[in-house]
Amino acid sequence: MPKAKRTIAIIAAGVTALSIWTSSPSEGAAVPTLDTIRVGIFLNTSKYTLNTAVSTFSSSGSLKVGIRLPSSVVPLFATSAGEIIRFTMDDYKPQLFETTDYMTALNVMKRLKALGASGIMTAVTDPRGKVYQISEGSYTTAADASAAGSKWLKDATIAGYVGKTAKAALIGPLHLETGMKYASKSEAAAAAQKLTAKGIEAYAAMKQNGTASGIYTVLIGAESDAAALSAVKSKALQADASLAMSQTDAKSAYMLIRDDYTTAESASKPPVALYSVPLADTKVWIETKDPSGIKLAERYSRSYRGSFEVSGMNNKMAVINEVPFEQYVYAVVGAEMPASWPAEALKAQAVAARTYALYQGFGYQIAHVVDTTLSQAYGGIGSEKPATIAAVDATQGQVAMYDGKVINTVFSSSAGGFTADATEIWGSAVDYLKSIQSPDTSSENGLYKWYRVVLSNNLVGYIREDLLEDTGQKSVSGQAVLRVKGDGTKVRPIPLVQDNVQVVDTVNKGTLVVQLEKVTQSNEMNWVRGTYSAADMLKLTQGKLVKAISGPIRTLSISKMGPSGRPTEIQANGQVISVKNPDAYRAAFGGLPSTLFKIDETAKLTIAGSGGATSDRPSDSGAMYMIGGNGKNQELKAANFFVLNGSGEVRAATKDPAFRFVGAGNGHGVGLSQYGARGLANLGYDYKYIMQYYYKDAKIVKE
Repeated sequence: MPKAKRTIAIIAAGVTALSIWTSSPSEGAAVPTLDTIRVGIFLNTSKYTLNTAVSTFSSSGSLKVGIRLPSSVVPLFATSAGEIIRFTMDDYKPQLFETTDYMTALNVMKRLKALGASGIMTAVTDPRGKVYQISEGSYTTAADASAAGSKWLKDATIAGYVGKTAKAALIGPLHLETGMKYASKSEAAAAAQKLTAKGIEAYAAMKQNGTASGIYTVLIGAESDAAALSAVKSKALQADASLAMSQTDAKSAYMLIRDDYTTAESASKPPVALYSVPLADTKVWIETKDPSGIKLAERYSRSYRGSFEVSGMNNKMAVINEVPFEQYVYAVVGAEMPASWPAEALKAQAVAARTYALYQGFGYQIAHVVDTTLSQAYGGIGSEKPATIAAVDATQGQVAMYDGKVINTVFSSSAGGFTADATEIWGSAVDYLKSIQSPDTSSENGLYKWYRVVLSNNLVGYIREDLLEDTGQKSVSGQAVLRVKGDGTKVRPIPLVQDNVQVVDTVNKGTLVVQLEKVTQSNEMNWVRGTYSAADMLKLTQGKLVKAISGPIRTLSISKMGPSGRPTEIQANGQVISVKNPDAYRAAFGGLPSTLFKIDETAKLTIAGSGGATSDRPSDSGAMYMIGGNGKNQELKAANFFVLNGSGEVRAATKDPAFRFVGAGNGHGVGLSQYGARGLANLGYDYKYIMQYYYKDAKIVKE
């Protein structure tokens, strides 16, 4: 890769060649605008799946809850300041267990959480006293819920609490409405409790009353089929013959209310109201005037500006944050770029984020964008900082256009010194997405250097520079010999501390190691991944290729590269690896940080023989022999060995095929490089120059 000084010099020299466009578009194209944007937090679509069984909302102020209709929002109720409310789909759920002992219920809940299940703890008061009921998940059919219940009850820990022969009951969306009306939730709850005391399963509920308001009522039963509902009705009439009951209509937008202890810290804490809603036919609207926004517990307890819509999509809960567009950009810039970076870089990010969102349209059926990097990172109010808000305000309404249209302002963390041409990532050209040099080296500032070393047992790995000292000695091949400074020093597979990755070895104070190379700690600019055995490599690719690789991988080589040096074709065993587009190589090889990399085939060697003959490994898998210090030939059987080439460089090699990836950059590399924007801003360039540098011939336009 070019050295940083040379890269910056070339960029600086090109300044005069790039015109800065500041006037209105000559073609008179309209600049699109968006007053509010819909951000998918939880969605279930063909393009994006992130599900939750329950959504929990709160605010420092009051929350107003209503039903959203095409023409307006029908108000239902308002919470008190700080009150927590929860919503779930009124669908099918297995009821795994019920008990009068809170701690037992809590232990079952903890186990469900450990298993990755979505447990819900509610409580009713019946002739037995307060009974805690544990249900789970959100299922489309009774059969699905029943299967889930059987699955969780097979867990040995849960079975120890509920009994090995226990079977899950089913909660369903079928209810009977009594027709009684109440002025408040507490009155409806009291009425439901009177029926429960008689052995009738009853719940307070809220129902939309026409198009003007909501009313409180009482529902009986929560059944999974018509026969069960009929049995509940008969039981209710036996207990109270005066009851008038009719089956609920999902389109009437009711909310069945349960006392929820899922988030309670103890049995003595007051319950939270859990609203079960037929979300397939209902859109719940939640808003507040409090400047602290609305907190959504299931999304890292983040708080958001704007309002929330909770509905159903493809049989799962959909949670949408609808927020004023410029305020959305506040949060994106803060999530995508550190607020401490130069103001001009932040402004460039603001224009790129705004333009990108406009380009997406309604990209997710009921949402313009999602809150992850599949669109662009959006962290709500917590990601906003004064500097990022100022950058958005300073560029308000400005977007990038090309040929009279808003462009796809894709961006990534670091281009690794060169941005990618669109053909290198998606296989098709885009006029304004070309490969250029990018000053991305600032990500390496202040990072440790690491030594790649050889241990006495021939193992190879990395040790951080501050853990070693130079002995002043040289190996037979002329490599520096280093000494370990402390006991328990970890030798790592890549130049980065990774607590969840197995170390190569652990060595103690005084251990001597031989230096192979010195590199910067893996970061957004330069990185290393591997070494992977042939079996590891094959496993990494499984399920990620258009056509699976047959047989063990013996060779893995880049056969074609694009303008920036990124691989556009890779071969395994001499056959082209089938991927949808070149960007898919990142995922295929275990989630590589970027698309710009080289492959170190550690078993690849060309060995010169007598008479000018050569042998290529691993094609030639025969035995290898070396001449020892005693002048005798001996077979090389070690898994790792080291080769000295004609230039005096020592290379770590392996007897069997293995592979390392040595790369640069972070992300796909197309369009604006965030570290590059920082680099250009540090050189004194403004945000318009930065945008037009990365998006060739784009125009920065404001309505």
